[in-house]
Amino acid sequence: MARYKAASCRLCRRQGTKLFLKGTRCATEKCSFIDREHAPGQHGHVRAKKLSNYALQLREKQKVKRMYGVLEKQFLLYFKRAERSRGVTGEKLLELLERRLDNAVFRMGLATSRPQARQLVRHRHVMVNGKKIDIPSYTVKQGDVITVSAKDKIKKISKERLEEMKDVPLPSWLTVDREAQTGTVTGNPSRDDVQFPIQEQLIVELYSK
Repeated sequence: MARYKAASCRLCRRQGTKLFLKGTRCATEKCSFIDREHAPGQHGHVRAKKLSNYALQLREKQKVKRMYGVLEKQFLLYFKRAERSRGVTGEKLLELLERRLDNAVFRMGLATSRPQARQLVRHRHVMVNGKKIDIPSYTVKQGDVITVSAKDKIKKISKERLEEMKDVPLPSWLTVDREAQTGTVTGNPSRDDVQFPIQEQLIVELYSK
C-alpha cells in the first residue's frame, strides 16, 4: 500500500503550521517546527510571496491530505464520493475522512498520532466487532465496536497511550471504555468534531474548476 515515507516534519514546515504528525512530540520543545518554521529547501528562508487563490486552494487540499495520511488518488475518490452524497460536499468529505479506521483509533486515544494508529491497524492489532481489520482506510459505521489486540504487550502499550491522551477531548461520535480499551461508534462525525482549522470550501472550489 502506497504511503508517504519521507520526513514528516518537512510537511509541517511546507504548510507553515503544525500538523501533529508525531503525536505528543509535536507539543514539546523537541518539535523541529519550533526551530525551523521556514519552508524546507535551499530557498526556504526567502520571504514567501503572496499566494494566489489557486495556491491557497491547493495548499488547503495538501494540508488535509497530509493530516489524514491520504495520497492524491485516494483523496480524489473521497471527494467524488462526498460529491455524490446528500448534504454539503465539504462537510461530507471531512466526515468520510474522520470515519477512517486509523483516524477512529487515533481519536479514541489508542495512538498518539494518525501514523501510529495506521501502524497499529496494519499490524493487525485492531479489531472491529471482534474481527481483525488491517485496512487503515476501512470506514467505520454507527454501532461498530473497536478494540485492540488481546496480547498483553499491546494492551500495556495501549493503556499507556490512553493515559497520555486522557486530557484530549473525545469527539461526539465516539465513546471509550478506558479500562476495557474499547471504543464504540455512536453516530456520524459532524463538522464541529474536526478540531483542526480546515477551510473545506477551498478544496471544493479547487475540484470544481
